Amino acid sequence: FNCQFKTLFSYSKNKCQTMNQVRSKIKSLFSKHPLVANCITYGALYTGSELLQQTILRATDVNEKAGYDWPSLARYAAMGTAVFPPLMFHWYKWLDARYVGVGAGLVARKVLMDQLLFTPPMIATFFIGMSLLEGKEDITKEFREKAIPTFMANLGFWIPVHVVNFRFIPPTGRVVYIGLCSLLWVNFLCAMKRSGSQK
Repeated sequence: FNCQFKTLFSYSKNKCQTMNQVRSKIKSLFSKHPLVANCITYGALYTGSELLQQTILRATDVNEKAGYDWPSLARYAAMGTAVFPPLMFHWYKWLDARYVGVGAGLVARKVLMDQLLFTPPMIATFFIGMSLLEGKEDITKEFREKAIPTFMANLGFWIPVHVVNFRFIPPTGRVVYIGLCSLLWVNFLCAMKRSGSQK
């Protein structure tokens, strides 16, 4: 029994040391290369949202016999890694430098600026960028059809998320926090993208 306990304790100790090393490497990456770290993290979460959406559709739709749509996953990976994180990283960096503090007035100003100045171009980037990657002839069609309902849903979801973001999340963690929240939001975007027309 004593030998088994020592083996179990040694295994747990080694596992803790390994986890601490991984955590240290991640902290180091975010400290030394915050943009790269945010791109990797947000890209994984963004692509994971599309993967989750496809998995849910496959599980709930009895007519869905096809496998995963890998080209779609690649498009989400491209947009979620190379397009959105750099834009958000620099936007939040500018916003935090311009409006320093976490008071109610500053948080409200940041949220309004984010929703009214930053969000509309991001929605356009999503629909037009995806249409470009899909090779569609009319790259603005989906944007024209779906921008308004997407923006309205965006306000209901992201305003409370950003109140928490600007009030409690440290600047270095903003893109990752947004990435985690995007697991839900991008599932909505995926569903919106799949919808045939504006409802």
